[in-house]
Amino acid sequence: MLKRGTTKQAGDAAEALALAHLRRHGLVEVARNYRVAGGPHARGGEVDLIVRERDGTLVFVEVRARRDASHGGAAASVGAAKQRRIVHAAQHYLLRYASPPPCRFDVVAVEGGHVEWLRGAFFGS
Repeated sequence: MLKRGTTKQAGDAAEALALAHLRRHGLVEVARNYRVAGGPHARGGEVDLIVRERDGTLVFVEVRARRDASHGGAAASVGAAKQRRIVHAAQHYLLRYASPPPCRFDVVAVEGGHVEWLRGAFFGS
């Protein structure tokens, strides 16, 4: 269950729940809260979690938390603008690889104490 507190505390708690869930499914943490600056007229981007599947696939994970499913729920809150910022950060992260591994974008939605993992929730451009 997510505890009440500051938005940052709730977000940190949701990320911890999400990471524990992903670890139970065999994924390994690579990075957390990877941020990249935007340009003069663009917002930067952030990836909450970067994890690796057993097959080497890099997974860029957006963690969303809501107390309940009202207003569309946590997963529905990852709109097109948020997806673009995540993709931007992921593209920047992948610059460190001469030959980038396969990758995908997942969403982990935490509503109350329930964790829902949406694999391949959206696609990069």
